[in-house]
Amino acid sequence: MPMSSEFHQRLSPILAEVAEAFGTPFHLYDEAGIRDTGRRLQAAFAGVPDFREYYAVKALPNPRILGLMADLGFGFDCSSIPEIELARRVGASGEDVLFTSNNTTREEMAACLAVGGILNLDDVTLVPKVPRMPDLVCFRYNPGPRRTGNAIIGNPVEAKYGVSHDQVVDAYRAARDRGATRFGLHTMICSNELEAGYFVETVRMLLEVVREVSDALGIRFAFVNMGGGLGIPYEPGQAGLDLERVGRDAARLLAGFAAERGYAPRLLMESGRFVTGPHGVLVTRCINHKHIYREYVGVDACMSALMRPGIYGAYHHVTVHGKEDAPADTVVDVVGALCENNDKFAVQRPLPRIDEGDLVVIHDTGAHGHAMGFTYNGRLRPQELLLREDGTVERIRRAETLADHFATLEFEPKKLATRDL
Repeated sequence: MPMSSEFHQRLSPILAEVAEAFGTPFHLYDEAGIRDTGRRLQAAFAGVPDFREYYAVKALPNPRILGLMADLGFGFDCSSIPEIELARRVGASGEDVLFTSNNTTREEMAACLAVGGILNLDDVTLVPKVPRMPDLVCFRYNPGPRRTGNAIIGNPVEAKYGVSHDQVVDAYRAARDRGATRFGLHTMICSNELEAGYFVETVRMLLEVVREVSDALGIRFAFVNMGGGLGIPYEPGQAGLDLERVGRDAARLLAGFAAERGYAPRLLMESGRFVTGPHGVLVTRCINHKHIYREYVGVDACMSALMRPGIYGAYHHVTVHGKEDAPADTVVDVVGALCENNDKFAVQRPLPRIDEGDLVVIHDTGAHGHAMGFTYNGRLRPQELLLREDGTVERIRRAETLADHFATLEFEPKKLATRDL
């Protein structure tokens, strides 16, 4: 949806000056909005004892942003060794780090164990491959036909993630037999979901699995992790998620479990998009018009800076700086320079007249924007800026350069002389 009125009020008066000083294109993030949403998340789950958010590093893996997450007391959900290192660099250690990956290597498991992180195993066959079974271990659960996924993440039966229902007891038994004494349960079966009831049912499902495994093995669970997937309304007029309802109903379910079992596991969450997504914009400049079978507005960014519209057909709201209230009386495709026809930020979108030199603002890029960038066609990823609470604007990542692009071509020669067959 359009950026919040507060974000707009902070950014609009200075945007032309920022673009002049830093050049375009750039992603810009709003510190005040990020902090406000982080506090809203904590308040919504205040009725859940020891609730903790683990920010999904993949959403916006910039140390300055991760530092804001650390200030809020969040942990970090990581899926690779570089993400573990990013979390470590902002002070995360021990159980501040939760490592969830798929087809995980021994090297990755060892990196998690080296920082004392929580190892979340995706497959029962990984148990004997863990270099050293930690005291606390978690499994990712895939409910298969017991639940339906949403449109983005798909049918759980077809998903490559997680331990199936008929494997789950055996998975915990195997981990216990290797020395684990504390246990967690995780799932992630939706993405960008806006229906609060979906998350409530996920908590209910996790507690049912905890009952089943506990009864079979006589173990207690330290936590359940309901995953991420909290959605944001990308389109104008789209209703947002009732986060407060999720928090209230989760607290009720956990209280009922505690009354029944004499304890309740902690509740963890790993939201990324919900916390930072609405608080970022991609700012690009109109550089060209093309008039053929359609009207095209060419800008100086391309899908290497924001690939969601190109690969998902995802909607991102687009406005023209200084013309927010002008009539949307032209229908255009807003496109970049990549040699791919899906390099489009907007398709057949009614917009005000866009002149060369106008700043075009693409909304809701604070998650899975820069992070999903790539360098196909030699198109380099843009800089990232942070609008700080004190009104200053700080560069928090420079744009990539030709030297960066060619850096991996500088290496010590290595050859293998193979035997002739």
